[in-house]
Amino acid sequence: MTRHATTPFEGQKPGTSGLRKKTRVFMQPRYLENFVQATFDAIGGIAGQTLVLGGDGRFFGDAAARTILKMAAANGARRVIVGQGAWLSTPAASHLIRARSAMGGIILSASHNPGGPDEDFGVKYNMGNGGPAPESVTAAIYARTQYITEYLCLDASDPDLTTVGEAQLGTMVVEVADPVEAYADMMESLFDFNALRAMFNAGFRMRMDSMCAITGPYAVEIFERRLGAPAGTVTHATPLPDFGGMHPDPNPTWAHELMAEMMGADAPDFGAASDGDGDRNMVLGAGIYVSPSDSLAVLAANAHLVPGYKSGLKGVARSMPTSAAVDRVAAEMGLDCYETPTGWKFFGNLMDAGRVSLCGEESFGTGSDHVREKDGLWAVLMWLNILAVRQMSVAEILQDHWARFGRNYYSRHDYEALPIDQAEAMLGDLRTRLDGLKGAQFEGLSVESADEFSYTDPVDGSISTGQGFRILFEGGSRVVLRLSGTGTEGATLRVYLERYAPGPDGLEHDPQEALAPIIKATEAIVGIRERTGRAEPNVIT
Repeated sequence: MTRHATTPFEGQKPGTSGLRKKTRVFMQPRYLENFVQATFDAIGGIAGQTLVLGGDGRFFGDAAARTILKMAAANGARRVIVGQGAWLSTPAASHLIRARSAMGGIILSASHNPGGPDEDFGVKYNMGNGGPAPESVTAAIYARTQYITEYLCLDASDPDLTTVGEAQLGTMVVEVADPVEAYADMMESLFDFNALRAMFNAGFRMRMDSMCAITGPYAVEIFERRLGAPAGTVTHATPLPDFGGMHPDPNPTWAHELMAEMMGADAPDFGAASDGDGDRNMVLGAGIYVSPSDSLAVLAANAHLVPGYKSGLKGVARSMPTSAAVDRVAAEMGLDCYETPTGWKFFGNLMDAGRVSLCGEESFGTGSDHVREKDGLWAVLMWLNILAVRQMSVAEILQDHWARFGRNYYSRHDYEALPIDQAEAMLGDLRTRLDGLKGAQFEGLSVESADEFSYTDPVDGSISTGQGFRILFEGGSRVVLRLSGTGTEGATLRVYLERYAPGPDGLEHDPQEALAPIIKATEAIVGIRERTGRAEPNVIT
C-alpha cells in the first residue's frame, strides 16, 4: 500500500447522481483517485466490507475500475464483486448490492449521456439498500473532497477483469462475476416467462434497441435466449466505449432508427429502447409511441396481471414533473400516491418503508421495489407480460386505458446547454412573480396556482426545497419548469406541459396540438424564446 499526496478539488461538487464531468477531466492525474478516496472516507471507511463495482462499458470504465480495485484493497476492503469486463447495468448493480448484503457499490456511468474520450464519464456511490446515496452522504463526499490530502492505492499489477472467478489483490478478494446471470434470474422470478415464450412462439415480433450500451448482453440473454425471440430481435446489442457514436438516451429524438421502424408500414408488434446504463426505457407499439407518464399509469393499472405483483401494489409514487395520469389510477384502485422531487433516492425511502411498490419519472425511468433504481428492462418485461395476458396490442391497451381514466396529454421540451447564468436568471425572475400569477390570464387560460415545489419526506422528515416551478391552470392543465443536473455543459431547462381530457375526449388529438395553448401560455409567462434566442427546444418528447 502506498499513500499518495494529493490536493483538494476546487469546486467540483458532485450532484445528486454522483460526479459527472468530461472523461478527460476524470483522466487527469489524481482526479478519479481524489473522488474515490473522498467517498471511502465520507462513508466511514471500507475496512472489512464488501462492495460492488461496475459500469456501463463507456470509455475509461475498465481503467477506472482497476484503479478503484487497487484503492479498495489499500483501504482494507474484504471483497469487491465486479462485473466481468467492468460491466454492470445500474439496476443489476443495485440487485447485487442487495443480494450479496454489500456495504454499497460504485457505479461507473454518466447514464444517458454520450461516451468517449471527449464525451462524459461519471462515478456514483450506492448505499447498502442498493439505491443512490442520499444528499447527506453526497454532501459529506463533497466536503471531504475540499480538504483531502492523500489517497491510498495498492502497489500491484492491474487485476484481470476478463475471467469470471476469484483472485487475491493484497488481502482483498476480487470476485469477477457474470454481469447478466443474477439479474436475468431475478427477472425470471418476477415474470411469466412461459407465457412470454408462448407469445414469441406464436409469431409476436419485437425490436429492442440497446443503443450500443450496457443492456445489449442482458437483452440478448433474456429475449433471444430465455424467451426464444428470433436472433436479431436486439439491435445495437454490443456495448461500445463510445456507444457507436450514438447518444444513448431512449427518446424519440435519439432512438430515431427504432422510431422509424415502429412507425413504418411493416412495424413489429412492440418496440423498446434503453439507455447507457440500463435504467431508462422507451416503449412503443406498431404506429404508436407510449409516453413515460402513460406507461407508468398503464403498468399501475395492470400490475396485478404479473406474477411478481399478483397480490397488488402497496402504493405508487411519481416525481413532481411526471403527469398525474398515475394519480387517477391510484384514486380508482384505492392506492396511496406520492409526489416526490426528481431523484430515485426519494422513491427508495418510500420502498424501504413498505409504502410503495411501483414508481416512475417522466424522464423514461420506471421501476419497482425489486431493486432501488429505475430499471429499463424490467419495464419492458412488465409491458410484455401485460400484452401476453390481455392479448391486445399496445395501441388497444392505451385506447382502453384512456377511455377508462381519461388522457393526460403530456410533453417535455428540453432547452439544452443554456448558459447557466442565463437559465438561473430566467427562473429567478419567475420566482419573484409567482404570487402575482394567481388569477392572471394567459392565452385564454387562467392561472389557478403557482409555486416552487418543496417536499417533506414522510419517512425521515427531511425537507427538499427548490425542486422546480409549478403553474397550474384551471381545468387541470399544468406547466412545470426546472433545471436538470444530469449534463456536463451549461444548463438544461426542462419544460413539462400537461393537459387533461376526460374519457373519450382524450383519444383523438396529437399531443403537441392538444398542448398548443399551454405552450403559448408558458412563453407568455416565462419568455423562453425571447430571453434565450432559441426558436424551439433541442428535444421534444
